[in-house]
Parts: sequence; structure tokens; C-alpha cells
Amino acid sequence: MVHFVGAGCGAADLITVRGARLLSEADVVIYAGSLVNPELLKGTKEGCEIHDSARMTLPEVLGVMERAEAEKKTIVRLHTGDPSLYGAIREQMDRLEEMGIAYDVCPGVSSFNGAAASLGAELTLPEVSQTVIITRMAGRTAVPERESFRSLAAHHSTMAVFLSAGLLEEMEEELKEAGYRPDTPAAIVYKATWPEEKAVRCTVSTLKETAEREGIRKTAMILIGNVLGTREENGYADSRLYAPDFTTGFRKGTDA
Repeated sequence: MVHFVGAGCGAADLITVRGARLLSEADVVIYAGSLVNPELLKGTKEGCEIHDSARMTLPEVLGVMERAEAEKKTIVRLHTGDPSLYGAIREQMDRLEEMGIAYDVCPGVSSFNGAAASLGAELTLPEVSQTVIITRMAGRTAVPERESFRSLAAHHSTMAVFLSAGLLEEMEEELKEAGYRPDTPAAIVYKATWPEEKAVRCTVSTLKETAEREGIRKTAMILIGNVLGTREENGYADSRLYAPDFTTGFRKGTDA
């Protein structure tokens, strides 16, 4: 059995309770060494076989899984953040199905959640933005043309941009062409929730300048949108759910 486990966004104690249990029971762990906090490996049992997938190809990863399954061992494939986002798990699961190997997925805390928490930000403020667009800039890995960064940015919803810290100059231009005001709030969060985390607020026109000043070149989440501004700046409304006049299935409001 292969368990795909989300390691969370950085801090070792942000793995889920289920994920920690699966990790402690594993006979074999294949972890994304370039991104997963190695502190998590301290939760494995004595004698656990550990492989760093940063130095492995897909066939090599699958080979370890196939051998371990034949030996009736429990396998954890430990991915950073939540494995369903940029985790490259579908290709592994398809191959496992072809090999007749069972698997399941344990979700994790994504880096965009960790970044929002580090900033003390709510990404969906009433009357400001009720949509979060999770995307990336096109780089060595292409994106579908219909999902070009500029076309998504044109919605002016909250944006959580992965894997793009090295493309901030291009991002600034795309945001400008999408109609963003230069002073639209943005933030760069390097290694969210790790001990070495660095969270920096800026604007859409100072993304590149800010990253260069702070020495941030990779492993950073970019958040963009008016939700990052103050109440005076964005004029967000209080939630209707808790308004005294709002009736819900659990209480009667003054409008009842």
C-alpha cells in the first residue's frame, strides 16, 4: 500500500495527525528532499528505509514502490504542502494502478495557506474578493494558453502564485497589462512557516525590487490582491453570517 502524504508547508508540526501516524507506521518513505522539512523524518520508526526523491527519476521512485510492495511493506510518499497542488502525484497514481498497487492520499496544509497565516491575512473578504486563483507563471514548465497569467489576473481576484519567484519582472508586466494599479497590495513569503521564513509586503509594481532587496530567489509564495490592504484601503464588509440581523439555521436574527 502506498500512502501519498502531504507534509504541510514547512513547520514540522503542521503535518496532519493522520499524516504523522502514517509516517510513523511506514516501512519505506520516499520524500521530496528539496522541499520537505527533514525534521519530519524524525517521526519515522527505527529501521525505516528512507529515499530522497530529489535525486531520483519517476521510474526510480516507482521501482522502490514496486519492490517494497512485493515485500509487503507500507510505503509513504511524502510530498510538500498538499500533494494535490503541483505535487506530480497523478502520474504516480496512474502507474500504480497499472501495476495493481493500491494507494490513498492524505491531504496537507498548502503553502498558500501557510503564507496567508504568516501575513495574518484572510484571502476572501466580503465585497473585496470571494475568489482565490491558484496559478503559476509559465517558465520551464508551460501553462495552457487559456490559463495565461494575464488572462487570470484580469479577474482581479485574490491570486496565490506558486513556483514563480524567479519571474517577478515578467509578473509585474503581466499584472500591469491586466489593469492592476501599481499600488495594489502584494506579498512575498519565503518558506512559509519554516524557521527561516521571511514574509514581506509590497505592491504589484515592486515585486522584483522587493525580492532582490530581501535576497529571495526561490521557494516563495506570491500573494496578490486588495484583500492584503487595510480596511481603510479596501473597505471590506463584515461577514453577514455573524450579523445580528441575519437569520441562520442556528439562530434568529433581528430581521426575523
